[in-house]
Amino acid sequence: MFRLVQNEWIKVFKRPGTFVMIGLLILMVSAAAAYTKYDESKQKGKQPTWEEIVQADIVALQKELKANPNMYKEGKERIQEEIKINEYRLAENVPLDTKTTMWSFVESSKNFISFSGLFMIIIAAGIVASEYNWGTIKLLLIRPLSRSKILFSKYVAVILFGLLMISILFLFSSLVGAILFGTDGQTVHLTYEGGKVVEQSLSLYLLKFYLLSSVDIFMIATMAFMISAVFRNSSLAIGISLFLLFMGANVTMLIAMKYDWAKYSLFANTNLMGYETGQVMVEGMTLQFSLVVLAVYFIIFHLLAFFIFSKRDVAA
Repeated sequence: MFRLVQNEWIKVFKRPGTFVMIGLLILMVSAAAAYTKYDESKQKGKQPTWEEIVQADIVALQKELKANPNMYKEGKERIQEEIKINEYRLAENVPLDTKTTMWSFVESSKNFISFSGLFMIIIAAGIVASEYNWGTIKLLLIRPLSRSKILFSKYVAVILFGLLMISILFLFSSLVGAILFGTDGQTVHLTYEGGKVVEQSLSLYLLKFYLLSSVDIFMIATMAFMISAVFRNSSLAIGISLFLLFMGANVTMLIAMKYDWAKYSLFANTNLMGYETGQVMVEGMTLQFSLVVLAVYFIIFHLLAFFIFSKRDVAA
């Protein structure tokens, strides 16, 4: 099995497009860092202290609560928690960074996770379909190995590539952030758990944030892999998957405003960070519920892919 995965990994990196995708990700992070540095250099005059910023935020949140007395329960609780976190920050003298630091840049770089997902989807959509397009599928299947093992090795290569892209994003943004913005600044993340404010390691929080925020791209890449295996068409897999990557959550949110059954959709459950921030899409959803729903979709995608790939006539 290791040799199969190794072969698929080599195939992925034999494609010139793979290095282009990695280069684009690095270029986007570098451009964002350069622009942030340039934008900060233009700021002149006296800047507000972190205490003034936090105090102003508390006042704004309190006004929002008073202006919306009929706010839904989860939204009201989230604002109240933010107020308590800000009050804790002032009381315990936990500074808020007023300028960009290494860790704040890493946090802002989370916006590029979707681009990492885009590149992962491209690999997932082509890793099976390309074998049919290039006419190499027969050579692949004449080996004394089961089709399920061959397909599984391809999926493992897709997952490894996704992890590589997320790792590059996290590590490179950390490196660029340290070089341009320095390593000073806060190292504590404040969160609200069990009715009280809790201090966490900022680096561990960001690592968890990146991993949980990547759940949706791994699930959509799994779907792209399934479409590629079932229909042998990488263009179809890329088109459907990219549409759902960028529009799936928005469409689901609109449906969830009227119908509770939206909680059973894939995209209502991929934002696991919502359970950290208190921003769940449908009232009453829990982390355990989302994990079960994701597991069901994951199994369905793989059952379809493995069953059809194993039964298909290669000459077809």
